[in-house]
This record gives sequence, structure tokens and C-alpha cells, in this order.
Amino acid sequence: RIIVPFGPGGPTDVMARTVANGLTSALGQPVLVENRPGAGGNVGVVAAARSAPDGYTLLVSSSGFVVNTSLGYDALRDFAPIMELGASPNTFLATNASSIRSVQDLVAKARGMPDGMHSANPGTGSTPHLTSELLRIRTGVSFIQVAHNSAPAAVQAVVSGTTEIGVTALASAHAQIKGGLLRSLALTGTGRWFDLPDVPTMAEIGFADFVSETFQGFFAPAGTPQAIMDRLAQEGRQVMAQPETQARLRAAGFAIPADPVAALRQRVAREVPMWRDVIERAGIEKQ
Repeated sequence: RIIVPFGPGGPTDVMARTVANGLTSALGQPVLVENRPGAGGNVGVVAAARSAPDGYTLLVSSSGFVVNTSLGYDALRDFAPIMELGASPNTFLATNASSIRSVQDLVAKARGMPDGMHSANPGTGSTPHLTSELLRIRTGVSFIQVAHNSAPAAVQAVVSGTTEIGVTALASAHAQIKGGLLRSLALTGTGRWFDLPDVPTMAEIGFADFVSETFQGFFAPAGTPQAIMDRLAQEGRQVMAQPETQARLRAAGFAIPADPVAALRQRVAREVPMWRDVIERAGIEKQ
């Protein structure tokens, strides 16, 4: 079984089911996805951490894995990274009907709202939430964070006008952006996205070192035998290397790294301290 610490339908669930379907064929036995949402993903992650390290219980989790690492588990001690499945830059969102047409517009309008601008995110402690907190730190504007229990719910809040802006992974809002319901104000990746050539990165509009991605990682409990880890990585690579898989995920807003095994190890080591620093600077209290 692959535990997904979020409800069905979101990017993590979609990614896990892609891997599960491929592994079912490769391993010759059913690989089931078990959704275990709650506490910003911690319920499912802790359940996986406490599972036997025998290769039969695995985890696919998004970036909340490296953000919430002190809440019931240790990302570096309790898990063995198998491979990165994909990463999506985060994006600041507004409706196409909004007067907010850029991050500069967003900041200017927020400055005139001393009580704060309502901003939707897919959950407290998610990298989209922390991305808006990072903008607050860098500009001094205020946001009233409206946390949802999934990325689709946060996207819908912006589409419906419940909140004026939102921050989600590009993968969560890509269809609505391409369909004309939402405007991507800027992306927090290292470069522009291939089918959104007019959307700038934060660096391009003057925010240096403003890189924030929502990644999807494939993990096993620490202590899982290396032979099992190697087999899962080998079969996982083949699943993710299929042209139709690559095309589908890229069109949905995910980039797949060239070396997914090394990419996940490096990302976890880099982002655990990075997000801890943002949380401390933003004054966010652990729940």
C-alpha cells in the first residue's frame, strides 16, 4: 500500500495512483493507495513512519513532508527517500476579472488593507502557505490566511471569489489558468513554464532567491532493506520515464528531475532547514 496523507483528487493522490498503477504491473501484485488525510498531512505521514520497514507500506507525500517534520516524525531519521516523482513551482493566483494583474498590483493593494488581504492556501504549513508568508516577510504586507484541506478547495475559493487571491502549486491550478478562469501572477520556480511563457518568475520581477516548489516524494520507512529500496527505485524510474506519463505530468504542471533518486535526497536535506527558518521568521506557531 501507498499511503497518501491527503484526500483523493489532489496532485499527491494523482501522482501516487500513477506510481501505484505502474508498480502493480511491474511487481505482479496489487499496489493500493490509501488516503489518510488530517492535520496538514501529519496523520498519514506518521502512520507511514510507524509502519514496518518491509517494503509493503510506502508513502507518497508533497512538500508538507519537509515543513512539518517536527510534528510526530523526523524527515531525516524516520524515512528513506526512494525518488522524487515531480515538482511544481508555486504560483500567486487571482481571477481574470480581478484588478490584480501582477504581484506588484497585489502588494500595492495589500498595503492599503491594514487588516490584511484574504489569501487561500491548501493547508497551514504547506509550501504555498509559506510562500505567501515569505512575500509578507519580504514586503511587509499582511495576509489573512484561509487554509483549506486540499489544493482543489483552495483553487475553487479563488475561482468563486471567496478569497481575492490564493497561492497553490502550479499543478493544482494549471487547468484553470489555461482555461481562463484564473490568472497566474508569478511563478516561484527557477524559470518560466513551457506553456505559460508570459508568466514571470519571482526573480524576474525583483524578488531574488524566491524559489519555492511543491514536490512529490516517494518514501519508505527507515530501515527498509536496500534491495527493496533499489527495486522500488528501478521500477519507479521506468514508470515515470514512460513518454505518456512524462507528457501528462508536464502538461499538468509537474517537472520530473533527470536523477530522481539524488534529487529527493538533496531536496529533503536542503528544505528541512530552509522552511524551518521561514516558519521562525514568520512567527508561525506549531499546532
